[in-house]
This record gives sequence, structure tokens and C-alpha cells, in this order.
Amino acid sequence: MTSKHATAIGFIAVLLWALLALFTVGTAPAPPLLLNAICFTVGGVLGLIWTIASGSLYRLKTVPLRVYGFGTLGLFGYHALYFSALRLAPPAQAGLIAYLWPLLIVLFSGLLPGERLKPGHFLGGILGFLGAALIIGGGGAGFDAAALPGYLLALACAFTWSGYSVLSRRIGAAPTESVAVFCIATAILSAGLHLALETTVWPQGVVGWGSALALGLGPVGLAFYVWDIGVKRGDIQLLGVSSYAAPLLSTVVLVVFGAAAPSWTLGLAALLITGGAALAARASLSN
Repeated sequence: MTSKHATAIGFIAVLLWALLALFTVGTAPAPPLLLNAICFTVGGVLGLIWTIASGSLYRLKTVPLRVYGFGTLGLFGYHALYFSALRLAPPAQAGLIAYLWPLLIVLFSGLLPGERLKPGHFLGGILGFLGAALIIGGGGAGFDAAALPGYLLALACAFTWSGYSVLSRRIGAAPTESVAVFCIATAILSAGLHLALETTVWPQGVVGWGSALALGLGPVGLAFYVWDIGVKRGDIQLLGVSSYAAPLLSTVVLVVFGAAAPSWTLGLAALLITGGAALAARASLSN
């Protein structure tokens, strides 16, 4: 597989993640850890079926326990934070802050051997964080203290997923099939913590269960397997900057389906965060 093909496969995850916020809203009022358990059970079973069907089950024995631990904590941490953020803050705004992770991937990737950062990366970063600051500050509506915990959790999401993605490059020898084990372990960990910390409230009706199933099959399922291929075998900086399509797509999807109200603050923040991508992408693609 060429680097170009691996990068294109990785970008499929970005398209799926554009639906993450919408489906998460649809699962309300299910608590975050229970939602984690449901979605990762579906995603993990999906991966195991693919692993068995491809005759690759034996490859799981070659993966060190530390890699399984790293992958589980990455998937568990990001989604526990993300689902919590969207329960505590407006979904479109929290989602945009969480989507600072592409920018952080580009910046963190400069720490990898053979990679370097350029002025355009830093300028793009400034734009992205200005967009996040606009959201947290409330724009013309003023600062909303009640939503601050959700915004901070969304920011933690961005750092968690970007760190996971870049560090995955350092353990690139682990086969993509190992993601199935990450998912199953995340589901078990989430279920245990849910029973200890949360009150069980299942997704409601066809919309709730349909959204949970869609999450497990797409944004919290297939997306991880194609993303793993992209970050390990593709152009990680190009993949990171192209991921800036996700915040804009996610916001548009939420507005179109009525899960978020259009506003100048939301639009400007989306443009700032996405515009940072243009600068960073240009810097990555230039010789």
C-alpha cells in the first residue's frame, strides 16, 4: 500500500467523524460511559468479524500488552470526554473545540523524526485557537459559565486524540487488527465504570438506539480501523490538515438536522478553525 492510498483510506474516518456529534445528540439521555460501552461493543464485534474473516486472528497474539493498554486508554479517554462534553455544552460549539485535534496533530507531528514545523503551521494554529476562544467567550452573547465544564472537556478531547494519533506512529508495527481488541477492552472498561459511577438510562426509542448503532458501526467503529491505517502508513501531516474538513462538516450537519441553531459566532468559529487548516495544509504541502 502506498502512502497516498493509506492517507486516502485514513480520510474516510474524517467523513465518518463528521457524523459523530449528530449521532451523539440522538442518543440522549444515555450517560457517557454507558454510551461508550454500547458503541465500542458494536465497533469491537465489527472488527473481530473482519479479523476472523480475513484470517488474521493469529496476528493479535503478536501485539505487546503495553500496546493494548495504550490503544484502550486512547479510545476510552477520548470518547468518555467527548460524550461528556456534548452532554454539558451545546453540541456544535463543544464539537468545534474538540475538532482542534487536527491542528494539534500537525503541531505534535513536528516532534517526530524526520518531520518539521513551518511558520504556516503556527499561523494556522493561532487561527484555530482563536476560533475556540470565540466559542468559550460566547461571542456577542457573553461568557456562559454553565457550559465551561463541557468546553474544557472538549479541549481535553482534542489533546487526547491528537496525542493518541501521533504516538500511534511510534508503535506503527502493531497491526490494525489490534484496534478490535482496543474497542472490546474499552467497552468492558466503560461498562464497569458505568455500573460504579452512573445511573443506567438507555437510549430512547428508534432514534436513540438507531443513533447508538450508527455510532458503533461508523464514527466509533469503521473509522478507527481506517484511521489506524492512515496514521501508520500515510502522510500524517497531510492527514492531519485534511481533517480540518471535519469541524465544518460536523457543524453543517448539526445545523441542517436542527440539532444546532445557526449563528454568526458559530459560523465565524467554524471558519477560523477550518481556515487554520488552509494555512497549515499549505505549509505541509509546500516544498
